[in-house]
Amino acid sequence: MIRNTAAALLLMAGVLQPAAAQQAVTRQQVDDRKAVIATVEPVRELPARARIGGTIVALSVREGDQVAAGDRIALVVDPKLALQIQALESRIQAQNAAREQAQIDFNRMQQLRGSGTVSQAQLDQVRTRLDVAVRTFEALRSDREVVEQQSTEGAVLAPAAGRVLKVPVSIGSVVLAGETIATLATDNYILRLQLPERHARFMKAGDTILVGARGLQQQEQETLRRGRVRLVYPQIDQGRVIADAEVDGLGDFFVGERTRVYVATGKRDALVVPADAVYRRYGVSYVKLKDGTEVVVQLGLPVDGGVEVLSGLNEGDLLVKP
Repeated sequence: MIRNTAAALLLMAGVLQPAAAQQAVTRQQVDDRKAVIATVEPVRELPARARIGGTIVALSVREGDQVAAGDRIALVVDPKLALQIQALESRIQAQNAAREQAQIDFNRMQQLRGSGTVSQAQLDQVRTRLDVAVRTFEALRSDREVVEQQSTEGAVLAPAAGRVLKVPVSIGSVVLAGETIATLATDNYILRLQLPERHARFMKAGDTILVGARGLQQQEQETLRRGRVRLVYPQIDQGRVIADAEVDGLGDFFVGERTRVYVATGKRDALVVPADAVYRRYGVSYVKLKDGTEVVVQLGLPVDGGVEVLSGLNEGDLLVKP
């Protein structure tokens, strides 16, 4: 009697189970996503260039180092600049003596002109010599400042914060002004996608993409991250349309590293179940039907409203949360 009563209670509990706990397998329109390979690229590659020619006497970075904007990457020294400064210093001292003598001559001529001993033309000539001596002295000082500034520009500075990609020189290398000392990748990375031309009409800025785990080997149950297409290039290159996508967490990727990306290339019908109705055991995905039966299912990609089921269920099946 007790067993019959318990069975009846269990049966009534199954019948009277709240409808909210039962979730139906539905068929709906979802994005038809295709897997493509994307490459991690920096938003910009910036060269750190030498501002003067000379010999590299110090190199502070190597490939892979992180640098901040303004960090010194290398030091270029031109021994000729020190010699030019010494030569200009000697000329400045000589010209300063000539300027002082021209000032003395002008002062004497002014006194003699006051007494009427010399003519006004002689006084004007001395004044002109003084002006020339003063201007020549100032010009030499400006030339020295230019050379001193050039000597301070031997420090090669990082143009922005980022990661060092290439350092094509070494200590002792002779470089020219404007030559690249290091190439930096800015901290902001993007994914560069290349899709077949037939998918060009489906791509547009703002589309959502799904990014797989690192590495090209597809996993049975991989964690997918969402990204957004930021730019679709208007030119098709060798039968492929190129697009850039923004994804969080690319800072630890290698530049040029490839990863799997799923992009929408149209719409199709698919069976969809709520994500919380699926559970895994021993590496296999299961769902539980209304009558308590556990069914092995093969899952597809996440979609709006749940996850796609490729096999194991039929439309209209009622599921309960595990």
